[in-house]
Amino acid sequence: MTDTQDAIRTFADHVIATQFEAIPADAIRAAKTFLLDSLGVGVAGTRAGHVDAWIGGYGGAVSGPGGRVWGLGGTLPTPAAAAVNGYLIHNSEYDCVHEGAVLHPMATLLSALMAEMEARAAAGRPTDGKALLRAIVLGVDVSTSIGNAVTTGLKFFRPATAGGFGATAAVGAIAGLDRETMLDAFGLYYAQAGGTMQAHTEGLALLAMQAGFCARDAVVAVHMAEQGIPGTRGTLEGPYGYLRIMEDDYDRAALLDGLGRVWRITEVAHKPFPSGRATHGLLDGLSTLQAEHHVPVDAVERVEAAVPPLTQRLIGRPVKPGMTANYARLSGPYTAARLLLTGKLDLTDFTEAALADPATLDLGARIAVTVDGNPDPNAFSPVAVAVVLKDGRRLERRVEVVYGSPAKPMSREAHLEKFRRNMAHGRGGLPAENADRLIALVDDLESVADTRALIDLIVPA
Repeated sequence: MTDTQDAIRTFADHVIATQFEAIPADAIRAAKTFLLDSLGVGVAGTRAGHVDAWIGGYGGAVSGPGGRVWGLGGTLPTPAAAAVNGYLIHNSEYDCVHEGAVLHPMATLLSALMAEMEARAAAGRPTDGKALLRAIVLGVDVSTSIGNAVTTGLKFFRPATAGGFGATAAVGAIAGLDRETMLDAFGLYYAQAGGTMQAHTEGLALLAMQAGFCARDAVVAVHMAEQGIPGTRGTLEGPYGYLRIMEDDYDRAALLDGLGRVWRITEVAHKPFPSGRATHGLLDGLSTLQAEHHVPVDAVERVEAAVPPLTQRLIGRPVKPGMTANYARLSGPYTAARLLLTGKLDLTDFTEAALADPATLDLGARIAVTVDGNPDPNAFSPVAVAVVLKDGRRLERRVEVVYGSPAKPMSREAHLEKFRRNMAHGRGGLPAENADRLIALVDDLESVADTRALIDLIVPA
């Protein structure tokens, strides 16, 4: 494989050559949906731990004008704003996901894109709604096509590492980079990319911060490329390229198959619950069983879930005293216990009181997540859920398609209800009417001349 054959060139051409008018209506609708969803999730993320420390750590790190902090206000230099807002989007595990790519495509992309958009507008180069939608669609194409091609399990934290390629593409799209400069930007991003799954294993807020790191790196990469600094050309498939170092194996045909024909944003799944997507099959199955049988929680002896290997790896962790919210969001037993006890799972289920609740710990200890032998290392489903009752009855449900996926989508009403809840949950005290104003603005985004208007509605006046 020579550098001139590296797939990164095809991605650069796709980003540069694809015009807004070539993007089909369903992809534009999906871009609007997940733009709105991500803005709301970012506002809700202001209540997570470490937010003030995260902002403070960046306050003196770099200088220059930039973007506003979502939900709270205040301005940080562009790379720092990208980093902070990337953490806000992902810290509640409520942001959308591409299941095939095992990647949250909007956290890294949108935080970088919106911070850069604000800086360019302040310099007299505003980004209109069509340009923003185009950048989102193309950035998601890049990141999820990379993730979708991988045939081995997670080693690095792909939402950050591969997500950063999507962020670089999106920022490069609104910057109007030419082909060689776009290639430089991709290479310069890769030189900075990082993100370890160890943060996931330990249940740390650092996991979401890694999305912020890579958003920051994408902004810096585009700025460096604009200054004429060269980047690598064997960025994806060279002997030390991303797909050979940060992933273990990939399918080259799948890497490029459908580019410009299959719009990956239409494959993105909603997150109806603020927990790892790998928990959602279990939660979907339990919700269905509860709706069908109305089982009192005190009649439950235990719960069994047979899941694919990736799912067990991601959410098989047991409940334990002293759990952090980050740990609990990625625990199938904890999230299932809260759903059974409260009839729902929302952001309030990750407070200190909820995490220490004796009934939750007791029930969670009786919920087992085991491997079902699925050979696909990146599969989230199917999931087999069984509720065993104290009277000996066994209630079972097999979930082939998980709620929130394009094949089993949230309705627009459910999507907007989630968005409004997230806007109200943020700690910045935004006016209630801003939610409806933002919904209307995103619905008519093609006519918006300066997309800073979106940020105006998610920061305090």
